[in-house]
Amino acid sequence: MGVLIDGKWTDDDETYRKGGAFVRATTAFRAFVTADGSAAFPAEGGRYHLYVARPCPWCHRTMIFRALKKLEDVVSMSIVEPLLLEGGWKFAVPDPITGARFVHELYTKADPHYTGRVSVPVLWDKKTGTIVSNESSEIIRMFNGAFAAFTDERTDYYPTALRSEIDAVNARVYETLNNGVYRCGLATGQAIYEQVVSELFATLDWLEARLAKSRYLVGETVTEADWRLFPTLFRFDAVYYALFKCNLRHIYEYPALWGYARALYQMPGIAATCDIDECKLHYYGSLRMVNPSGVVPKGPKLDFTARHGHG
Repeated sequence: MGVLIDGKWTDDDETYRKGGAFVRATTAFRAFVTADGSAAFPAEGGRYHLYVARPCPWCHRTMIFRALKKLEDVVSMSIVEPLLLEGGWKFAVPDPITGARFVHELYTKADPHYTGRVSVPVLWDKKTGTIVSNESSEIIRMFNGAFAAFTDERTDYYPTALRSEIDAVNARVYETLNNGVYRCGLATGQAIYEQVVSELFATLDWLEARLAKSRYLVGETVTEADWRLFPTLFRFDAVYYALFKCNLRHIYEYPALWGYARALYQMPGIAATCDIDECKLHYYGSLRMVNPSGVVPKGPKLDFTARHGHG
């Protein structure tokens, strides 16, 4: 995966493995864009730029919110190459905004002595030439509320009345499922793997039961919690089931979850953010410690456009 150490890049794949377990690094840039200008980064049309990789589920949630809130003409966006190999995330051509060829160069432009993991998404401030945030959960909150003056889309995916329940669902889904698939796939100890895969499928069972009684995760209205879950469901059968050994059951074996995933996929603007071929290319082609050959499987065939009957 690689890291920067005092501003110098190193292709190091072992930094986030401890005692056989995968440990996700915390994000380093945590500033906010605000509607009222109370923070260092006031909301302005055309000022901010989003760097993403299509296969990355953390990027996917930011792409979804940019589309849902109709911010395509407000926050510009660049997509990096799907393979994550030497040098980390790479631009197909030098980035026209910064001249960077690799995403790690954005990090050293923001902090010449940065030490840590280089991840996407990155929300960039074109005016000051620095990173606002590389924390996807906070970028989607900014997109949900901070740019209201620049869009006619008024749906609030984090309504005040539901926030405590959304936060509780998010916490479990993140730890055991969003990040849980990585904890399974990148574990190098049998006992650790068996523990995290059991937690993962306990959460899928819990979600199935919840969705059998409710249209969405927090009632009858789609919220942030649903859009944080969807990128993992979208990738699950094509990638995580086989490559990450999350193979007790497919998502399509859960009637409520499978219908729900297709229902979300079929909402306006969402399919355009999804590319299952790039997802498979990235995971099977990049994670050589898990798939040394880099060979990408042809299947499975999944139809997210099929009638879902959900709700």
